[in-house]
Amino acid sequence: MYLSAVLSKIKAKIFWAKNGKEAVDLFKKETIDLILMDLQMPEMNGYEATRIIKGLNPDMPIVAQTAFAMSDDREKALEAGCDDYLAKPIKSKDLLNTVEKFIHV
Repeated sequence: MYLSAVLSKIKAKIFWAKNGKEAVDLFKKETIDLILMDLQMPEMNGYEATRIIKGLNPDMPIVAQTAFAMSDDREKALEAGCDDYLAKPIKSKDLLNTVEKFIHV
C-alpha cells in the first residue's frame, strides 16, 4: 500500500508478484521499466528471481528492497544483479529518487 501511494505521485503502473516465480512470469508477459525486488519471498527468493530476469534482459533495472538490512545484504543483492538497494522502512524521497535514477518521469 505504501509503495503504491508513493509511486502514484509519478503515475506508475504497478504489477505485484507474491513470490519470485510470479515476478519472473510477470516480467516475461508484461512491459516493465523497473523492478522493485523484495529479496525475502516464498517459493523463489528475490536473489534467484533477479538472476533469472537479468539472464533474460541484462539491462532491466532492478532495485532490491528488504527489511533485513544486514551489512552483507546490499553486497549479496548487487552480486545477484540488482542495480541498487533500498532498506525498509523506505522513505518516500529515497524511493522516488531511486526510481528517477533509472526511469525518467
